[in-house]
Amino acid sequence: MAEPCGLRRRFAAIVYDTLLMSSLWFLASMPFVTILGEYKNWQSSSMGTVHQLTLFLVAYVFLVGFWTAKGRTLGMQSWGLQLETEDRSVPGKGAATIRFLAACLSWAVFGLGFLWQLWDRDRLTWHDRLSKTRLVYHPRQSRNQT
Repeated sequence: MAEPCGLRRRFAAIVYDTLLMSSLWFLASMPFVTILGEYKNWQSSSMGTVHQLTLFLVAYVFLVGFWTAKGRTLGMQSWGLQLETEDRSVPGKGAATIRFLAACLSWAVFGLGFLWQLWDRDRLTWHDRLSKTRLVYHPRQSRNQT
């Protein structure tokens, strides 16, 4: 039986996924460093903006790709978490995109969108509410039976 995801488990999955995305960000940054490494101010130029947008796009493709394919990232899978819609299905690209952008907003205000879960009656974050999705925890014994 699925239960609402706790804040600690949610953050543990985020740490795991951030480590994975860091590898992808490193690879995505290599062309910028290789081509523009000699140019001293490329980070403050328009190429710096293109680099930042590239990193944002890598995060988007990673998260939305996993969320729409399986309803979970590798970090979420490790911690027994599943992203689902209100009807318990895997979210579509629209809901996953809203969730991604709303999660960026949740971080932008010093994580308040995540901490909101501590006061929410259904233990949902801002991005859960805005995307009409929720993160649930499947205890190990129920994961082994399915």
